[in-house]
Amino acid sequence: MTRITIGQYYPTGSIIHRLDPRVKLTSVLMYITTMLFINHFAGYLVAAGFIAVLIALSKIPPLLIFRGLRAVMFMLIFAASINLLLTPGEHIIFSLGFIRLTVEGIILAAQMAARLILLIIGTSLLTLTSSPIQLTDGMEAGLRPLKKIKVPAHDIAMLMTIALRFIPTLADELDKIMKAQKARGADFDTGSLMKRAKSLIPILVPLFVSAFKRADELATAMEARCYRGDINRTKMKIMKTTPTDWIAIGVMIIFCIVTFSTRFLQTV
Repeated sequence: MTRITIGQYYPTGSIIHRLDPRVKLTSVLMYITTMLFINHFAGYLVAAGFIAVLIALSKIPPLLIFRGLRAVMFMLIFAASINLLLTPGEHIIFSLGFIRLTVEGIILAAQMAARLILLIIGTSLLTLTSSPIQLTDGMEAGLRPLKKIKVPAHDIAMLMTIALRFIPTLADELDKIMKAQKARGADFDTGSLMKRAKSLIPILVPLFVSAFKRADELATAMEARCYRGDINRTKMKIMKTTPTDWIAIGVMIIFCIVTFSTRFLQTV
């Protein structure tokens, strides 16, 4: 859990960090949508190359980004295994009851793993290159049209940003609690499944108590600073799009077109 990178901010002053948050949020939505339509390995290669360029431009250490994958390695292995062993196909390599290892299953498992890895890295870059305030302003700007139907855009944006920001904080708190419990002789790795589940109670209770305490402290700090939501609120920094932002949008559109076009390579 301590290796989770989603929600962390790593300032480097790069060109990616200086982009308008509205541009980055729009680009991430376009990136996620495009990744869901890829069905050819050429598309994953294009996406991997694109992500590699973004990592280089952001000046964020690659090890920091890839470290976040270790926290979801179990999910990646589980998803890949399900597709690997339970996907029907004509080219059977191994068969044992309802379990079949096929060439189609291997291809689907590799595609699923590549899609999840690229999605996690792409979304991690958003929070690593954007401060919580920038994310709040960007989300609020995107939800602004909903204000006409009385949707609290500012409150929703603030809640989503705080939730993202608290992910690494709670992960660090969880690590401290687990180490403290292990120092008292707690065992989380042996025994039956029911015993392991019961051993998590001494972890979850203090974790929830700590989360509520942090939430109360945050609410008190916001009230002490006279925070009243979007009522008569002004901004010190007004978001303005620059030529660099428009170039970034253009590059993103080109990426989406090129990546989506790889869907038709199977018919060639």
